Amino acid sequence: MLAVAVLAAGKGTRMKSDLPKVLQPLAGSTLVERVLQSCEQLSPERRLLIVGHQAERVEQSLAAHGGLEFVLQAPQNGTGHAVQQLLEPLAGFQGDLLVLNGDVPLLREQTIHDLLERHRRSGAAVTLLTARLADPTGYGRVFADAEGRVSGIVEHRDCSEAQRRNDLINAGIYCFSWPALARVLPELRSDNDQGELYLTDTVAMLQPAMHVEVADAEEISGINDRIQLAECEAVIQDRLRRHWMCEGVTFVDPASCTLSDGTRFGRDVVVEPQCHFRGETVIGDGCRIGPGCLIENSTLAENVEVLHSVLRDVTVERGCTVGPFAQLRAGAHLGAEVRIGNFVEVKNSRLAAGVKANHLTYLGDADLGAGVNVGAGTITANYDGVRKHRTVIGAGSKTGANCTLVAPITVGEQVTIGAGSTLTRDVPSGSLALGRARQLVKENWPGPR
Repeated sequence: MLAVAVLAAGKGTRMKSDLPKVLQPLAGSTLVERVLQSCEQLSPERRLLIVGHQAERVEQSLAAHGGLEFVLQAPQNGTGHAVQQLLEPLAGFQGDLLVLNGDVPLLREQTIHDLLERHRRSGAAVTLLTARLADPTGYGRVFADAEGRVSGIVEHRDCSEAQRRNDLINAGIYCFSWPALARVLPELRSDNDQGELYLTDTVAMLQPAMHVEVADAEEISGINDRIQLAECEAVIQDRLRRHWMCEGVTFVDPASCTLSDGTRFGRDVVVEPQCHFRGETVIGDGCRIGPGCLIENSTLAENVEVLHSVLRDVTVERGCTVGPFAQLRAGAHLGAEVRIGNFVEVKNSRLAAGVKANHLTYLGDADLGAGVNVGAGTITANYDGVRKHRTVIGAGSKTGANCTLVAPITVGEQVTIGAGSTLTRDVPSGSLALGRARQLVKENWPGPR
């Protein structure tokens, strides 16, 4: 049996943020969500989150993650004190306890798996993750023999000069035999530089104690300030881009593009420079994106082209072209082969196959039938000051330049609307609709006097 405990009680003062440190965003997920994701493959029987600073806010942010148990640490008096809070909820538990830190988001699933396997094979009471750093300043030093048996851990501030020359450091990730740990947790003492209860002190109390050295020290990078947050973001972005390039995606300038964990690409996608993908976004086979695009929580079918545009919460069917300088807002649904051109905005509207809106248009709360041609400057005036209303334009109709359709209004099929018209009443199919003032010309006008 396995229980996982994530330490997430800290305030994160150096972040200088009203947001708890474990809720800081990293490539579309919070720090603590990334830590939880890293151990999902282990399928633990228990998952416990030790919370403290803004505990209610942390719990609310994780409401969608089923099966989490929240344990309050108040006040926060060190890592040993945090794990002491598990004595009651894990009373009678006979399995292993994996302890992770909520601000260490780069750990790979394989690394955690290797730690657990080594722990179980060795029969150790505790197995800890370690790394060797060129500059170990600030980290607790691990003292072990050639077989990996650990004799003790000394925090950096408590080390002698000779001990500080040891470059093997404690990553703060542990796997314990819970019954053994539960026996020694009450014995922890705070006679150290910070006056706190250190979980590291339990290592000297538990025998045998073993360690596993991580191959890539980058994985154990913790986050204490905005600089470290940015450094971790860069690592995750590089991992994501490399993954998708191996899956058949071309990034013309990888370093200029950012992704979220929820982004999915088909094959033969080309991503030009300065493109950014957020949330749960799907890009179909053969799409060409960019340069200069932001796409968030959207689905694009195959062979879509998007240039210098913003798409949020939209669906785009095959063969569409969007941009440059277009905005597709929440609820927009483009049918196959739709063309959205420069300075066109579409919101909460359904455009059937073959619709063309090539420039300078606003389509809000509208339904356009197949093959509708929208003239430059056409606007659906959807808001009466109190409520939004819909505009319906039938298949094959076309609007001239600078037309305003005042909703609610229904325009039938194969309708032609003259340029400069403002329409306020429904138009039957097969009609010509004009709604503009008669042109007046006064010849031989002398001009202003």
